[in-house]
Amino acid sequence: MAKDIHPTAVIDPKAELADGVRVGPYTVIGPHVKIGEGALIHNHVTVTGYTTLGARVQVHPNAVVGGPPQDLKYKGEPTTLEVGEDSVIRECCTLNPGTELGGGRTVVGHHCLLMAYVHIAHDCRLGNNIVIANCAQLAGHVEVQDGARISGLAAIHHFVTIGRCGFVAGCARLSIDVPPYTMAQGHPARIIGLNREALKRRGTPEDGVVALKEAFRLLYRNEGGSREEAYKAIAEQGLEKFPTVADFVGFVRQTDKGRHGRRQEGTRTEVPPDERDGPLAVRERWGEIEE
Repeated sequence: MAKDIHPTAVIDPKAELADGVRVGPYTVIGPHVKIGEGALIHNHVTVTGYTTLGARVQVHPNAVVGGPPQDLKYKGEPTTLEVGEDSVIRECCTLNPGTELGGGRTVVGHHCLLMAYVHIAHDCRLGNNIVIANCAQLAGHVEVQDGARISGLAAIHHFVTIGRCGFVAGCARLSIDVPPYTMAQGHPARIIGLNREALKRRGTPEDGVVALKEAFRLLYRNEGGSREEAYKAIAEQGLEKFPTVADFVGFVRQTDKGRHGRRQEGTRTEVPPDERDGPLAVRERWGEIEE
């Protein structure tokens, strides 16, 4: 299938465009870009950096995909951005590649929908079948697991993890992890209950839903009881024999080992000594910033 490139598009000859790629007017594609078969890049799009777009990806007008990370520690390293197959990037979205300290990769999985004005910062890792609504903003190092939903205007703090089929309500200010199959809302956001709609769509057996409900009660509604007591009660009742409960409890255990309600806070990396005193005299150390 032949490519369809508008004559006003500016495409570096080193860029790799597979068969069937369509590129609209006034779009700019850089030399290190790879675009998969059947992708549609609309008009006035910029795709730059070491960016790979999977087959049948759609990028809508005025999106900037692969622009440099907005991170003072970034010095032009050849870090990457990868977008999986059949994902849709709507108008005016911005997606940045990774940084060396974050592993060098930003990843968006397959079958994701990023609505207008969404920002995906450096070193974010998104799974598959994720929907992020208009104007949601993801800071650096955010992880979003398969099937999660993030509503419009939500602001996600760096190093937050949103679990499988988690739900974040509109306008939330989220600085804590969201366990699998749960919902968060508020300003600041807190965990308010189970995402029953996601459980229903996944076809979760009723006994599995009941077990998850009890595990959630023990961990989040057990007033006066400690987390260790809750974990012990979950084990004694054998609730983790259900996969959804095992996923949920394992996630919460990892978050408890982190800091500030974020599991990834326990794995931050120190800024290299030669980067501690930059031109803007930024002297904070990763992992030393209290909230």
